[in-house]
Amino acid sequence: MQVDRVLYNGKIYTPRGFVEAGIAIEKGRIFKIAKKPSLPKASSKMNLNGLIVLPGLVDSHVHLRDQERAYREDLFTGTAAAAAGGFSLVIDMPNNKPVTMDVQSLRERMKLAEKKVLVNVAFYSAFPENTKEIRNIVSEGAIAFKLFLLEKVGGLNIDDDTVVLQAINEVKKANVPVAVHAEDKDICENEMKRKQENRTDFEAYLEAHSSNSEVKAVQRIIGVAEKSEAHVHFCHISSAKSLSLIKKAKAVGVNITCEVTPHHLLLTSKDLKRHENLAITLPPVRTREDMNALWKALKQDLIDTLGSDHAPHALKEKKLKSIWKVKPGIAGLETTLPLMLTQVNKGRLTITELVQLASKNPAEIFHLKDRGTLLKGYCADLVVIDIKREHKIDSSKFHTKAKFSPFDGWKVKGMPVKTFVNGRLVMEEGEIVAKPGTGEIIR
Repeated sequence: MQVDRVLYNGKIYTPRGFVEAGIAIEKGRIFKIAKKPSLPKASSKMNLNGLIVLPGLVDSHVHLRDQERAYREDLFTGTAAAAAGGFSLVIDMPNNKPVTMDVQSLRERMKLAEKKVLVNVAFYSAFPENTKEIRNIVSEGAIAFKLFLLEKVGGLNIDDDTVVLQAINEVKKANVPVAVHAEDKDICENEMKRKQENRTDFEAYLEAHSSNSEVKAVQRIIGVAEKSEAHVHFCHISSAKSLSLIKKAKAVGVNITCEVTPHHLLLTSKDLKRHENLAITLPPVRTREDMNALWKALKQDLIDTLGSDHAPHALKEKKLKSIWKVKPGIAGLETTLPLMLTQVNKGRLTITELVQLASKNPAEIFHLKDRGTLLKGYCADLVVIDIKREHKIDSSKFHTKAKFSPFDGWKVKGMPVKTFVNGRLVMEEGEIVAKPGTGEIIR
């Protein structure tokens, strides 16, 4: 038998650990993992020269913009950034313009994506006003719903716990998870109104988006999750107090998981003052104590996923004089893996932990069948990494339209050098080598 492609002379990360072997790929799936003499003949062969092969990364927290916000990012540039960063699948958040919140808006977004994407893309939906539409939205292809507690995005009254519980119960019936941005709207709005009158300093911004705001929102949604038994996934957890609540809830069997971002793992409020507007994100980066608590929770398996929260903006939207008008968000798709591989090289993180957080767990949580693991029969989504290669992060060379970063100039060790999506080579040595539409829409 002859297969489509054989990659040989690699160090393959499997569920049993590393094996020095190759991978045979047929029709976009892994046909065999074996030593070179046992691999089948192939139309195309590639020598990996002893490099490490991991499952392609799965990012469950990405803002791909496009449509009326294409000046910030579009589905091609966003997925080019994903491929360059070693991601083979990303899940697009719904706070677009127009908002993804019903069958029609989801259908239009998927149709647009089909022609543009370079990696596989799945989609969140915001909640519709009529929660009975949730099943139809899932039938159309949404794989999860996003609940923003800081502001109303979609049709749901986020101030009414009864309404929120009803909506989450409908999602439970549809057997998909709910991802939550946990910041309390009342706390943040009241603090912002009070401070905007006479303060524009970064400390005021941090106080307006305090850890107490996150804690109150996490506590509230844990209560809802207990009543509904739906799977709730907390996005970008940033504070020690929130982690304590999540730990207690998990211990008594509440069906929750949580995510951490590289910027919350690696930046503190002191960095916010140093990098100014470029490091403004929500929730904001916090104290060193909070950062250390995140690392401790990660090592204790309390944190389930690593998400970039890739949130590109136009530079002019980050350079505004008033801190209250600056658009929050960091473009993270091209920095996440190099930053985390650096932590692997430092001994702070293991490859096994990285694969769990960035591939296996997100694939399982969001029901992405046959992805996130390198096994026979699974989708051939792979990232080849050079664990020892050193370089400096240079945002001017990013594929995203947001060519700036608080990590600009950081020395990193370890980088993705090839990304395969459904068995096709999409990125090689930082260059995109595939055509738009190579990625698939995952429903």
